[in-house]
Parts: sequence; structure tokens; C-alpha cells
Amino acid sequence: MEILSNQTCEACRVDAPLATAEETASWMTQLTDWQIQSVDNIKRLVKVYKFNNFVDALAFTNQVGELAESLAHHPAILTEWGQVTVSWWTHKIGGLHKNDFICAAKTDSLYPS
Repeated sequence: MEILSNQTCEACRVDAPLATAEETASWMTQLTDWQIQSVDNIKRLVKVYKFNNFVDALAFTNQVGELAESLAHHPAILTEWGQVTVSWWTHKIGGLHKNDFICAAKTDSLYPS
């Protein structure tokens, strides 16, 4: 199995297939504490990252923004005191694509351990 965080996103087309149940189950094994949530019947990968203060949360938000811009794939990010919630999904296809799992893994690599 290829490591998600080492992969690159591919340009996504409107007719790109959604991740299958088998693919999703396989890729989820590489992600820690990510949840699949449905919002308006669209599946998203969601994770809450904890911080000691707002400054650290904001710095992480900016790193995720830079990552998203470099990959041309953009999440929803909610920054609050002490936490950042990141949600990845592919807008063009209305659900989860391999790119979302790659981005989630890359987001984890930004989080200070």
C-alpha cells in the first residue's frame, strides 16, 4: 500500500469517481482520528486538532492554507481558541476522492507532535 502522505493530488474532473467503500476503508487505516461526516448528504473527512492557545491554532491554520494552495485543493477550516477543525472533500464531485485522503494525511504531517 502506498503511503498517502507521500502521494500527490491529481487534477479532479467533474466526472471523477467517488472513493469506493473498499478504498475508503483502506485509506482510513492511514489516518488517525479522522471521521467521515455527512453534511447535506456529502461525505467529508473531518478532524479536530487541539492547541494550547489561539496563536498556535492560527499558525496551524495558515500552514494548512499554504498546503491547500500548493495542492490546488481547499478544505473548510474552522479556527477557534485552542482548536482547528479541518474538513476535506471534493467539491466538484460532491464527496470523497483519493485527493481528500492524501490531503488529510499531509495535514496530519503539519501538526506538531
